[in-house]
Parts: sequence; C-alpha cells; structure tokens
Amino acid sequence: MMYDVIIIGSGPGGYVCAIKAAQLGLKTALIEKRNTFGGTCLNIGCIPSKALLHSSQIYAEASHGFDALGVKLAGKPQLDLPAMMQHKQNVIDANTNGVAFLLKKNKIDSFIGTGKILPAAAAAAAHKVEVTKADGSAQIVEGRNIIIATGSEVAAVPGVEFSFDEEKILSSTGALSLKKVPAKMLVVGAGVIGSELGAVWSRLGAQVTIIEYLDKVLGNMDGEISRQFQKAQEKQGVIYKLGAKVTKIVRQDKGVAVSFEPAKGGAGETLAADVVLVATGRVPYTAGLGLEAAGVKQDARGRVEVDAGWQSTVPGIYAIGDVIAGPMLAHKAEDEGIAVAEILAGQKGHVNYNVIPAVVYAEPEAASVGQTEEELKAASIAYKTGKFPFSANGRARAMLKSEGFVKILACARTDKVLGGHILGFGAGEMIHEIAVLMEFGGASEDLARTCFAHPTMSEAVREAALATFANPIHM
Repeated sequence: MMYDVIIIGSGPGGYVCAIKAAQLGLKTALIEKRNTFGGTCLNIGCIPSKALLHSSQIYAEASHGFDALGVKLAGKPQLDLPAMMQHKQNVIDANTNGVAFLLKKNKIDSFIGTGKILPAAAAAAAHKVEVTKADGSAQIVEGRNIIIATGSEVAAVPGVEFSFDEEKILSSTGALSLKKVPAKMLVVGAGVIGSELGAVWSRLGAQVTIIEYLDKVLGNMDGEISRQFQKAQEKQGVIYKLGAKVTKIVRQDKGVAVSFEPAKGGAGETLAADVVLVATGRVPYTAGLGLEAAGVKQDARGRVEVDAGWQSTVPGIYAIGDVIAGPMLAHKAEDEGIAVAEILAGQKGHVNYNVIPAVVYAEPEAASVGQTEEELKAASIAYKTGKFPFSANGRARAMLKSEGFVKILACARTDKVLGGHILGFGAGEMIHEIAVLMEFGGASEDLARTCFAHPTMSEAVREAALATFANPIHM
C-alpha cells in the first residue's frame, strides 16, 4: 500500500500530525517502537510527572497546610507510595489508550516496531521505511512523504562517565518509579525536569539538593521569575548549589557520591546521597533512523536541518519536534505536526514561535511566554514593565495562594505585548490569557480594558496589564 504520509514516532508531535493528516484526507501510517502510543510525554514524561506532582502536592498540603483553612485531620497523613504510583499508571493507561482510540477512529494504520528510512533513488516517487519488530521480523512501508517525529532522549553530563541503572543513578524515567522515598536525593540540573521531580520527592520527605552549572535556576526563563522561584523552593526545603560543575558521579554500596567544583574555578566538594537524578536536558533521538545514508543532513547538535516548511535536505522527508531546532516542548511539536500536515494537504501551515508558552509545574508554578527582560535588553528593544503581586489578589488570599506575581513586558512605543511571566498558583493556566493576546498582536491596554470575573486569580493578569500602560487599581 502506498501512503501519502508515514510518521515515525507517536509522541505529541507524531500522533497529532497523524490525526490532522488523516482529517485532511491523507492516507496515513504511524510507526512507533513502544507497545503503547504517546511517546516519552505520555509514557515516561509530561503526563506521569504531572500525576506525581499533583499527588505529592496534595500530600504536602495535608501534612502541614490544612490547619490554617480550618480542616483538621485525625492524625498525620500516611503516604501510600504504591497507591500513588498506581494512580500514575492509571493516568498513563488512560492517555495512551485514548491515543490508540483516536488513531483507530481516524483510520490511521499503525506499525509497532523501529523505523529506519531506506536510501532512495534521486527520482524515486516514494520513500521506504523498514519497520523492525521486537522479534526481529521486518516489513517495508512505502509513502510519498515521511515525517520524523522521534523526539529526544536523556542527555549526558559533559566529561563525566557514568551509566544509568535507574536504581541509584536515575534518569527522569527512574525518578518517576522509585519504590521508596530516598532520605537524600541529589539532582544534577535545575531546569524543568530537575525542578519538577526534585519537588515531587522533596514533598514526599526526601532532602533534595540540586546542583546546577549556571548561576540561576530554570535556564532561559525570565531572571526575576527564576530568582523568586528559587526562593520559594528553598522555603520548602530544597537546597541549591549554583554555578557548580559536576566532575564525577560514582555508585556506592549504600548510594551514590557526586563531586563538583565551582564552574569558574575553585575547590571542589563531594556529596553523598541515596540516589542521584541526572536532569541535564535532552538531545534529539535519531539513532538507527538511517538519516546519513538517506542523505538527511543534521547540524552539530544532532538536530535535523529543515527549511521554513519543515522539510529536510531530502525532498519529501520532514522533521518536527525535539529532533529539530527550538524548545523541546510537546505543544511546540504538536503545532509543527499540524502545520506539516496542512502543508502536505496543500494548505498553509504556520507556527508562531514567538508565542509558545513554557510552564514549570512545581508549587508555585512558573510560566512564561514571549521574550524575557534579559532578551529585550540584549536586543536593545525599548520596553515597559507592569507587575502585580498575588498578595494583593482577593482570591489568592482566600486560598492561601498569595505567593508570586504577574509581569507583563510591552513595547515602549506601541504598547504591543512582547512577553508575559507568571509565578503563582495556576500560572500554567493563566499564561494563556497573555498568549492569546500576543497571538493577535494585542497591547497591554487591550488586556487591561477586558472585563475579568471577580474574584479570580486571573484578575492579577489584568492588574499587571493596567500597571503596564497606566496604573493598577488594587495596589
């Protein structure tokens, strides 16, 4: 059978692309190496981590946060880790089964196995992908177009030799499946993964120390959000070692030892713990795809090089998501998948890379869209800032969720909103109010003159907009 499009990888980018392509009338095939669909995100990433983040937050609040709300518990809450892990698995199953249903509903042919692109003659009308099953048997799938959506894998620590055993030396996969709460946990990397999983185990009782090479947490997020997020986590017991370069990770009989030294030079130190989570980021997953033989060019970081229409250096072969440049975010991959499907169907696919939200789901949440203050300064763009704290928001006070603030950045000349940043309870939901405004090229005054329901946390977004073009009312 000849397919219009063959998609390799069923993560958010891949399966969304497949569904959109099928909806647009393209005969679609989807290849997935796992026995379940959804890729890293649904199986061992975004979804299971959010299940544990929610469960651990409820446990933490029940342990020491209910009394002030007038809720008394008969005794100290008991942690049932196996039940918490079962909840996580139930969530994974519901989501992966849901994707399987959608694929079937949209009449998408799925192939379980590892996909490898076979070299094609220059004038070939179709591309071929060899799908190898777990038992070693293989079959060839043919299609006019191929979309690479294979995602990413865990990155190593530069210059440090170690191997993941997922018992003492953990990747994010192992950190989502610990059988008991470690007394001490070290985390290498203060980005999204390290911050979120560090928060999970800190809430459940572990002493968590995060070692980060940079002088700030949360990488490229707005500096003010980064600093306040760090303070909030430190109040919850997380310890940070910033500006620190890890030099050695050693498995020991009773745990692990991690050695590090100041990134700018100086005396080093070694910390021991029960486990270490290595969360230094992710790299494109392209192993075994046959890209070099097929003529698909990759850059120095292993990413597939694509043009403005996501087509690689080989006509008819496209790439989306974590295997190409840009933020490694599931929703970015989804938008690219939809855009490519539209292009292949003869439409005009588009992704606005200036309006891609990012969220860290700790407590409080940190959310960002658009440019940061640091980026605007580096680009010599004149801007104005409006801020509003949740401590002045009635709904936040009522829920004892008054930590954090909303910050809006707008062009000093036109008032067009260039970025929005939120630290606070539910920040991951509120950030989309700013994202929608930015998608339509709105100004801070547009947002400020929109009527918001009272009392809501979102009123802080409006007040920040007011503070940007005029003055806030409640501060």
